[in-house]
Amino acid sequence: MNTLSYKTKSAKKEEVERKWFIVDAEGEIVGRLSTKIASVLRGKHKPSYTPHVDTGDYVIVINADKVRFTGQKMEQKEYIRYTGYPGGQRRATPADLVSHNKPEAILENAVKGMLPKNRLGRAMVKKLFLYSGEEHPHQAQKPENLEL
Repeated sequence: MNTLSYKTKSAKKEEVERKWFIVDAEGEIVGRLSTKIASVLRGKHKPSYTPHVDTGDYVIVINADKVRFTGQKMEQKEYIRYTGYPGGQRRATPADLVSHNKPEAILENAVKGMLPKNRLGRAMVKKLFLYSGEEHPHQAQKPENLEL
């Protein structure tokens, strides 16, 4: 058959309609929350998902400082980065990040690790907005609640 209904539609970046979602992260487990967020940022929740096009939506996360880990991960998990200099390997635990007033970095690292490692992934992570408290400056976008 040669009808249009049997052909797969590929989304184009000009045709993508984006929504804004808001997530309250208070008391949520980091890994489970970040998989949902990464899925929305990629656009996998839409029927028009296309792997090579950024079809995802914007996500606002409030109370990002109140996420939790299971078990002893808050003290035992390590984030390792390299400065580029000899002897420049740096390690930090989630407890260190919270005490250094960077609690959003925990969720940002988790979500960023679940996105593609290319220019498409870098464009997707720009649609993620993390805030420590209840307040956010995106009221004009009328964000919808994201069901987890």
